[in-house]
Amino acid sequence: RDVTPTSGVIHVNTRHASGFVIIGNHLAQHDELSLVAIGLAVHIQSLPAGAKVGIKVLTDRFPESEARIAAALRELEEKGYLHRSRVRLPEGRVVTRTVSYNQPGSIDTSTIPAPQPRPTTPPQAAPPEPRPAQAPPLLAPEPVQPPAPAAAPVPAPVPAPTAPTTPTTTLPPPLPQPHNTPADGLHRTAAALLADLRRHAPELTLSEGDIRTLTPGVATWLERDAHPDTIRHALTADLPVPLKHPAKLLRHRITTRIPAPLPGTTDLTAPRRKTVVIPLQNCETCERAFRATEPGHCRDCRTEHPDLHTTAA
Repeated sequence: RDVTPTSGVIHVNTRHASGFVIIGNHLAQHDELSLVAIGLAVHIQSLPAGAKVGIKVLTDRFPESEARIAAALRELEEKGYLHRSRVRLPEGRVVTRTVSYNQPGSIDTSTIPAPQPRPTTPPQAAPPEPRPAQAPPLLAPEPVQPPAPAAAPVPAPVPAPTAPTTPTTTLPPPLPQPHNTPADGLHRTAAALLADLRRHAPELTLSEGDIRTLTPGVATWLERDAHPDTIRHALTADLPVPLKHPAKLLRHRITTRIPAPLPGTTDLTAPRRKTVVIPLQNCETCERAFRATEPGHCRDCRTEHPDLHTTAA
């Protein structure tokens, strides 16, 4: 019997005739997948075959960040709802093949055929049938002209000797170094941050030698009061696909994206105006005090006696 519950959700269902996808309760009510992973699996299963489901495409479609989208895709791979693999085409190009399962373990991925490259050259048309050869018409012989006298050969100009050019190589900018000599704490934090990058981006897996080389650059960021989350986002955002040299990419980003040093408190304080104090002088006539750069007479004495002259202010 249909009994309306007194609490909880009440379903109002309408039968779909087109534009729908069937989702099992094993996915919609999965107790180990996050809500982002469940929603992402439903979105992928609703797409037509051949649709793009890369991290960049999904980030542009949804408000979640690249890190959350990548984590949700890894959850679906662990539970068997998604399978991603790298396939090399006969022409040499490497593509990513993504397989979505509405029921985990129902189909073996080894039986799915690999994508075939599209034909790049149009089919050639059949050659035309040869026509029967015809005999050329008989022509009257042309009169033979006497050969013209040969001109004297002109010597070729000798090119001027040029100085040998040496190939120039552009060296990468030097890696920034911290100013404080005892930076053991900064180096330990920087090395740990570099080793932890593969948790957020698996393609940024570095060797111990690469970590030792890049540690001073990250330590310089920390010395300039850059937050570790800010450094991690600057090094992992917008990674190229495929990433061939992760250490070279990180060196370039550490060198070119380093923030400027924070200004000190004295740099942010406006300079004070220098005030000039004019000394006090005693009038040579009435001995009244007045301000002037040199001794002399006050204003009243100069008014009463115009013949007096002073440099008083």
